[in-house]
Amino acid sequence: MMKTINYQSNTRHYCACLFANKRPFLYLLFLSMTLFSCTDFVEVGLPDSQLTGVKVFEDKNTANAALADVYAKLRDSGILTGSTMGISSRLGLYADELTFYGGSTNSESNFYNNTLLAANSDISNVWNVSYNQIYAVNAIIEGVQKSVALGVADKSQLIGEAKFIRALVHFYLANLYGDIPYITVTDYQVNRLVGRMPVSQVYDQIISDLNDASTLLPEEYRTADRTLPNRSTANALLARVFLYNRSWAEASNSASAVLNSSLYVWETDLDKIFLKESTTTIWQFIPKVEGANTDEGSTFLFSSGPPPFVALSNALVSAFSSGDQRKIHWIGTITSGTNVWHYANKYKEMGFTGSSVEYSIVFRLAEQYLIRAEARAHQGDLIGAKEDLNKIRNTAGLDDTEAITSEEIITAVLAERRLEFFTEQGQRFFDLKRTAQLDATLSGVKVGWNSTDILWPLPSTELIANPNLRPQNAGY
Repeated sequence: MMKTINYQSNTRHYCACLFANKRPFLYLLFLSMTLFSCTDFVEVGLPDSQLTGVKVFEDKNTANAALADVYAKLRDSGILTGSTMGISSRLGLYADELTFYGGSTNSESNFYNNTLLAANSDISNVWNVSYNQIYAVNAIIEGVQKSVALGVADKSQLIGEAKFIRALVHFYLANLYGDIPYITVTDYQVNRLVGRMPVSQVYDQIISDLNDASTLLPEEYRTADRTLPNRSTANALLARVFLYNRSWAEASNSASAVLNSSLYVWETDLDKIFLKESTTTIWQFIPKVEGANTDEGSTFLFSSGPPPFVALSNALVSAFSSGDQRKIHWIGTITSGTNVWHYANKYKEMGFTGSSVEYSIVFRLAEQYLIRAEARAHQGDLIGAKEDLNKIRNTAGLDDTEAITSEEIITAVLAERRLEFFTEQGQRFFDLKRTAQLDATLSGVKVGWNSTDILWPLPSTELIANPNLRPQNAGY
C-alpha cells in the first residue's frame, strides 16, 4: 500500500537534519525557502540517521522533503493557491466570473476594477513568490544531479517532478506577464541581470521541461491520493500548453495519452467530482492538516448575504441553461428576500470535517476531453470532436451538441469550458485571451477595462533592480 507523504512533516524532518548536524548555512538557506517557524522546527525530534557534510541530496527522505515544501508553497502562497491570493479568485474578478463585495479598501478590488499598478504589492508578491519556487526546484535539480548516493529511479522521480513544477510556474507567469525570464539555474550572478524571453521561446522551454518530466516520471502515482505528479500530470499540462500554442495535433495526442490511461475512470455524479478520491482527478493538493479541506471552499462559499468577499456574476449564472445539472450541483444560492446571490459550490466544505473530504484539484479529466475536442475540430475531425464535447455535455444532463461545422464546434467547446471550469485557476480569462476575445467580451462590461489589461504589469521594484527586464508592459 502506498503511503501519503505529508508536506509539512517531511520539511520539518529536513530542517532537523540540517540543524542537528550544525550546518547553519544550509539550515538557514532551506529555512528561507519555507513557511515554517522556528517553533515548528524545534518540536521535531532528531532523525534516526543524520546527514554528514553538505550533501543534503544524498538522502532520499530529505530530498523528498525539499520537494514537499515546494508543493506546500504552491498550495498556500503561490499562483495556484485556492485562497483569495490565487488566480482562481483574482482572474475570476479580473474577467467576468465574479462580482466583488470585499470593499474598496481591500487590495483585491484592484483586480476587479482593473486598476493594477506596477507598484502594487500584490503584483510583486506573485512575481517574487513564483520565482522563489522556481529557484527552489532548480536547487533540487542541481542537488539531485550531483548526488552520488541516490538511485537512478529516485533521481528520475525527483528531477521529473521538479521540471514539471518549473514548467508549470513559468507557464502561468508567461500568461500573466507576457515575456519573462526562464530561470533554470541557481547562480545569482546569472539570474540577477537576466533578460526577458519572448513568450514563444518560453513555451519552447516549457515543452522541453515537460517532455523531460513525461519521460522521467512513472505512470503510476507515488502516493495513492494523487498529490504528487505522475506522467499523466506532465502530459495534461503539455496538452494545455500545446492548445494555447495552437499546436493542434500535439494537443490532441497529449490529451489522448492521459485519456487512454487506465488510472482514470469517468465520473457521472457531479457531486463526486471534487471529492478527494475522485477518479477523474489527475493532480491535487493535500490540505495543510488532516481534517482541513480546501482554501477554495473558504474563498467562495458563504451562508448569508451580502457576500463577505465575492459571488458569481449574474452573467455567468445566466449562461447556464435551465437543464444544466452543473447549475444545480455546482452553484449555490443565497437570498435575503429582496436580493439574490450565487456562489461556487464545487467544493462544499469550508471548515474542518474530522477527516479531510476535499483536496484542491489542479488538473482533472474533463479538461483533457475539451482540449482534444477543440484540437480535433481545428484538424477537421468533427466526429471525434463532437464525441469529446458530448461527453461533457451529457454528464451535465444536456443533449448532444447541435454544432455542425468546425467553427460551430469550436465555439461550442469554448462555451462549454466557461460552464465547466468557472473558478478553476483562471481558465475563463486565459480562454478569452488565447482566442483574442478579451476586448469584445469585457469592453463595456468591466469598468476600467483596457486592451492593455491583457497583461499584468511587471513589478516596478524588479525593473529598478534589473534594467534588463525593461520595457514595462504597455499601458502601465
